[in-house]
Amino acid sequence: MITEELSAIITQGAVDLGVELHPESTLLFEKYYNFLEAQGEFMNLTSISGVNDVARFHFLDSLAILNSAVFADSRVIDVGSGAGFPGVPLKIAEPAIHLTLMDASRKRISFLSELCSLLCFNADFINERAETAANLPELRESYDIAVSRAVAPLNLLCELCLPFVRLGGVFIAMKSVSSESELAEAGTAIKTLGAALLESSDYTVPGTDVTHRIISLLKVSSTPDKYPRRFARIQNTPL
Repeated sequence: MITEELSAIITQGAVDLGVELHPESTLLFEKYYNFLEAQGEFMNLTSISGVNDVARFHFLDSLAILNSAVFADSRVIDVGSGAGFPGVPLKIAEPAIHLTLMDASRKRISFLSELCSLLCFNADFINERAETAANLPELRESYDIAVSRAVAPLNLLCELCLPFVRLGGVFIAMKSVSSESELAEAGTAIKTLGAALLESSDYTVPGTDVTHRIISLLKVSSTPDKYPRRFARIQNTPL
């Protein structure tokens, strides 16, 4: 049964990651999986499907960052949420997170809103591009933690995500294990945007031989007002 297979993968995977789940978590992950698979027939949400791969490469992969910061009672923004990774799995594992999900796609935000309603979650939703939203006074430097699993170079992600993080807060980027050059190339961006490298650590996705990397940046000074720039400028002349 899907329920038994998903439950077994999540339960053992959480143990492997050193993450403690509350009893209702596996049921919520099952609801998430079923909704994702059903909506995936009509929307381009993810190329990963099937219980095993979704459980490991979406759910457990997202949970891997829980030990990188104190998420309980923190204001967390997931920049470029897509189908909800890593933000929604983090909220399932740590219900005390004050979660904001942001995506430029109206369809994806609609999906996320329906998903959170199904899971009985309180969350905020922002249908906007990061470089626009980060300049709004109510959002700028107002989050304890920003997370992103977006497929973009780290120097670009820094400019899109660090403006949301308060002083003393953390930006956590989920990257591939071969991101040494990305981190080196992002040095100027990290410093210019008011951050410093806190930690770079690798982990293996439970039940696989796939290794990913977590890069954590500490916000040490305010991001200058001129950042983030327009996205075309960010792409054409990265920091």
